[in-house]
Amino acid sequence: MFEVQNLNVYYGDSHVIRNVGFSVGEQETVAIMGRNGMGKTTLLKSLIGMLPARSGSVALDGTPLLGKRSYQRVAAGLAYVPQGRMIFPYLSVEENILSGMGNAPERIVPQFVFDTFPVLREMRHRKGGNLSGGQQQQLAISRALVSNPKLLILDEPTEGIQPSIIKDIARTLNRLKAERKFSMIVSEQVLWFAREIADRFLIIEKGEFVYEDAKERVDTAKINAFLTV
Repeated sequence: MFEVQNLNVYYGDSHVIRNVGFSVGEQETVAIMGRNGMGKTTLLKSLIGMLPARSGSVALDGTPLLGKRSYQRVAAGLAYVPQGRMIFPYLSVEENILSGMGNAPERIVPQFVFDTFPVLREMRHRKGGNLSGGQQQQLAISRALVSNPKLLILDEPTEGIQPSIIKDIARTLNRLKAERKFSMIVSEQVLWFAREIADRFLIIEKGEFVYEDAKERVDTAKINAFLTV
């Protein structure tokens, strides 16, 4: 459904992502794991179009995306929840969600959002910046999902969130994926969270994938070795 081949991304003269290739199937969740500075965020930003790729290919359902702007990739079926959530702090919760709907003819928050995240209904007139970290993450996920994506990309969704909320987010993402039939790419360092939602694991080291395995065969000790300094 989603395929990346020989992707190369640079920061100036620094070669950060090196000939990366992987695929994501229908309603599959792929976890990309690795220590800080290994290229996870750079890779995800290049997939959504926030960073240009020097070479390679990115395609969704056979449609080439490389060279397209971020909003064009969203229109094609990608959605992105950035690291740190990046909600609009001075807009209301409702305005934040509606900002993800682009030029949709009906500017109404879809019912599934408030059914999934009741706290957002209660706080819909509150400014986004006044929400807790966990509530802001719910808001960022909602903003991404109102575009009805085929593939949801999440960068470090557990960062700065307490463990009890992380468990709720894992359950909610699994339910939403089943109900709304999208796939996911998740960049993550918390292994137990990744194991709750991922079907397949990829480990990135210095811009290259060095380990891959399916959930049922995954070597937890080996992954932990990659994640520790």
